[in-house]
Amino acid sequence: MAPGLSASPAVVVLLLSLLGLATAGKLLVVPVDGSHWLSMREVVEMLQQKGHEVVVVAPEVTWYIKPSKNFVMKRVSGPYTQEEFENDFKMFVDTFFEEAPFYERFLKMYEIMKQFGNKSVLWCEQLLQNKDLIRYLEESKFDALLTDPVVPCGAILAEHLSLPSVYFLRGIPCGLDFEATQCPYPPSYVPRAFSQLTDRMTFLQRVKNLLFDTQNLFLCDFAFDPFSKLASEFLQREVTVQDLLRKASVWLLRLEFVLDYPRPLMPNIIPIGGVNCAHKELPENLDVS
Repeated sequence: MAPGLSASPAVVVLLLSLLGLATAGKLLVVPVDGSHWLSMREVVEMLQQKGHEVVVVAPEVTWYIKPSKNFVMKRVSGPYTQEEFENDFKMFVDTFFEEAPFYERFLKMYEIMKQFGNKSVLWCEQLLQNKDLIRYLEESKFDALLTDPVVPCGAILAEHLSLPSVYFLRGIPCGLDFEATQCPYPPSYVPRAFSQLTDRMTFLQRVKNLLFDTQNLFLCDFAFDPFSKLASEFLQREVTVQDLLRKASVWLLRLEFVLDYPRPLMPNIIPIGGVNCAHKELPENLDVS
C-alpha cells in the first residue's frame, strides 16, 4: 500500500508538473461545485502562479465556482436558477448528516442524487452542444485536463480532445473508481459507504457490508447511464462511463488515512490528503519536541 503524501497543494502541483506541464503549459479544468472545487481551486491558482495557462469550464449557476484573475472562466448556462440550486444543495447536506436508519437515508439520498444527476446531465449536454465553445477548446491545444470524475463531463471532453486526464477526487459512487482502476475492493476489508463499519469486521459485519453493495444496482443505473448515453452520442461510438474512467492518467485521491480507513491502491492512484483544510501558521512558542 502506498503511503499518503502531505496534504499540501504544492505536492499536487509537482505531480501535475510531471505530466509535462513543468515548462508552462495549458490546462483545461472541468470542476464540480461545492467542496470538490474548494480543494481544486487552490491547486489551480498555484499552477497559474507558476506560469501555466488555465481555462476553467463551469456552469453559469454555481455555489463556489466564481471568476478569478488567476484563470480564464468559460461559463455554460444550466437548467436551474440560483435559488433552485441552493435549495437542492441544502437539502443534500441536511440529508447526508441527519441521524436516521440507513434505508430511510438511502431513499432520500436516491431522490436528491437523481435530481442532481439529471441537472448535471442536462448541463453537460448543453456544454457539448455549444459548438463555439467546443471549437474554442479544440483550437486551444491544451496539454492536459483536470477534473473531478464524480460528474464525468470532463472525462467525455478529455476523450474528445485526446487529452491526458488527471482526476482530483474524494471518491465516486458505486465504487466506479475501484472498477475503473481494477483496484481490489473486497467487502471483507473495505467498508462500504453509509455502512458505519470499520476495516475490522466480524463475519456477520462482513455479510452486512456485502449487502450494502446491492445499492449499486440502483445508484449506478440512474447516476451514470445517462452520461454513457450522452458520451456515445457525442463521441459517435458506443462507450460507457467506465470506459472513459479507465483512461485516466493519474488519480489524485483526497484521502487522509488518519481519518479514512486503509484501502488498496494502484500505481496511478496517489493519496494527497485533505487539501481543502485551512492552513495556519504554528505559534512561535509551540513545543513540537
